[in-house]
Amino acid sequence: MKRRALLLGALLMPTAAHAQSRKPSKRQAPKPAAKPAPRHAAKSAPPAPPPGLKEAKTQLVAFDASPFPYRSVIPGTTKPFLDARDGKRRGHTTGRGDVYWEEVVYSDRRSLLYLPQGFDPSRPVMILLFLHGQGATLERDVVLRQGVPRQVDESGKNIALVAPQLAYDALDSSAGNFWRGGHFAKYLDEAAERLMRLYGDRKAGRGFNLAPVTIAAYSGGYLSAAYSLERGGANHRVNGLILLDALYGEEPKFAAWFAARRRQAFLLSAFTDSTKEENASLQGLLTKRRIPFTRTVPKELTPGTACFVGPTGGLDMHGDFVTRAWQPDPLKQALSMIPGYAPVHGKKNA
Repeated sequence: MKRRALLLGALLMPTAAHAQSRKPSKRQAPKPAAKPAPRHAAKSAPPAPPPGLKEAKTQLVAFDASPFPYRSVIPGTTKPFLDARDGKRRGHTTGRGDVYWEEVVYSDRRSLLYLPQGFDPSRPVMILLFLHGQGATLERDVVLRQGVPRQVDESGKNIALVAPQLAYDALDSSAGNFWRGGHFAKYLDEAAERLMRLYGDRKAGRGFNLAPVTIAAYSGGYLSAAYSLERGGANHRVNGLILLDALYGEEPKFAAWFAARRRQAFLLSAFTDSTKEENASLQGLLTKRRIPFTRTVPKELTPGTACFVGPTGGLDMHGDFVTRAWQPDPLKQALSMIPGYAPVHGKKNA
């Protein structure tokens, strides 16, 4: 209708030649020549952004860039990771002297993907990378016992969850391929592709590829976090680190990362008596670099914030620390303190 009206108006208007042939009367000022009607229609509207999810989506999917299997050496040594043999079977000997066989413990390529109800990739998106502790599986521990997807959902934030399976149900913190230089970046690239497929719209790909990444490590997940930050090749994407009773070593790596990235990232370490000494060590390393930190929970986790919360209990609290630390559901609380990711529309608890 709009185009028809424009063409009709053009036919009714006097042409430039007619306007010049008429002599203006003394009582009436000359009328300016009419502008020619546009020859093209109005530009088409840009494609509509992907809609928010009507319901949450969860998937366990095998990654090509998974942490395991891993068939190289342990960093800083010439010792092969798989140093034990039993016929055709290959296994790894842990620091405790236990032998775990590759086909049972170090062969699960799956990662857990989760998009909460209302997730909208057209708005600012953050990816949460959750690194579980020892003796864990994605289904039994990350989903059910620790309720990580639920805590993401209840944070009310526009967050996509990615959680790789590390050593499967074993007392081992080995980082596997996260020990390799640049592997963390490859993992994030694949995660973006997988999340786009889970969402179900290619227009969502750009948001996942550019999304900042917050790393949350629990217990034995510290080793994968430390090496990902030191040599993973994607520190430009990392906007924060949440350690949930996870500082069992590698304090120099964490201190060096935060010293280099504190204008763009935050650090939160909550702990029990089991990691009290390591947290004191990290605080000392930050003090030597003249990097300020607090020992209280801040109102917001903004770039430059470094805070230590604890000790909040003894070793008996460690097993449930993801669901009860300084308060119930501490991961949910920490995520809600990260500014810049508007609450998901329509959430009852947003």
